[in-house]
Amino acid sequence: MTELRDLLSDVVADADAVFLFSPTTALFERFAESETPIAVVGADNAVDADTFVELPLDFTDLEGRLRFGIEGALEQEIVEDGDEVVCVSDFMGGSANTVARVETTDFSPSGVYDLFVNSRAEPGVVRDVLEVAVELGKKGQKGKPVGALFVVGDAGKVMNKSRPLSYNPFEKSHVHVGDPIVNVMLKEFSRLDGAFVISDAGKIVSAYRYLEPSAEGVDIPKGLGARHMAGGAITRDTNATAIVLSESDGLVRAFKGGELVLEIDPEEY
Repeated sequence: MTELRDLLSDVVADADAVFLFSPTTALFERFAESETPIAVVGADNAVDADTFVELPLDFTDLEGRLRFGIEGALEQEIVEDGDEVVCVSDFMGGSANTVARVETTDFSPSGVYDLFVNSRAEPGVVRDVLEVAVELGKKGQKGKPVGALFVVGDAGKVMNKSRPLSYNPFEKSHVHVGDPIVNVMLKEFSRLDGAFVISDAGKIVSAYRYLEPSAEGVDIPKGLGARHMAGGAITRDTNATAIVLSESDGLVRAFKGGELVLEIDPEEY
């Protein structure tokens, strides 16, 4: 056991911060007088910690949990690039049974944290739409690259700033993104022109929408086309989030407030 204690001592030695993921009150109080800065990471601040990072979703995988905790802490400037952080979390139903030491540079900020936490739509809805776009980017349509545009949240305003290109297959339905069958439908309809409009709660309001916001003043990276311009512009004029799959380069991008906030390669996500 001496060797094990020495190993654990090496893991926690000279850490810049300790992150407690959804700790019990008893666990948090054990760290209350620690000289090392402590941050609580979770869905809510149940222990009333002074330093808190909100986890927007219930991450079942440990890496995803740590990644989002680190990215959120970097965004709030709780830690800095290069800091060594000890993360105390649960795994497979246990309670504080996992201790991991990570360097903040191990998780390069991607923009996903901000996308989930600060969007008008429910975080789970944004995640579901992002996953549809990522899967489309990986598989395409019958092996061929495909582009798609999903506008999530503030659906009333988005509908007022767009017009139908064709019959809306979701007009009288009450289906929500995240349902496996519905996601298959989205992938099938994505091969046709127009944007999908999805409500804050995930209801698919429409397909085949032609977005008509003014593109004046919207700055998108060079080389991106009309689909990205429309996605950026609609988020400037509404409180929606646009998630765009590029047919040309296969990348998934997200826009908020008229600005590009996320760019990921589906093959690496």
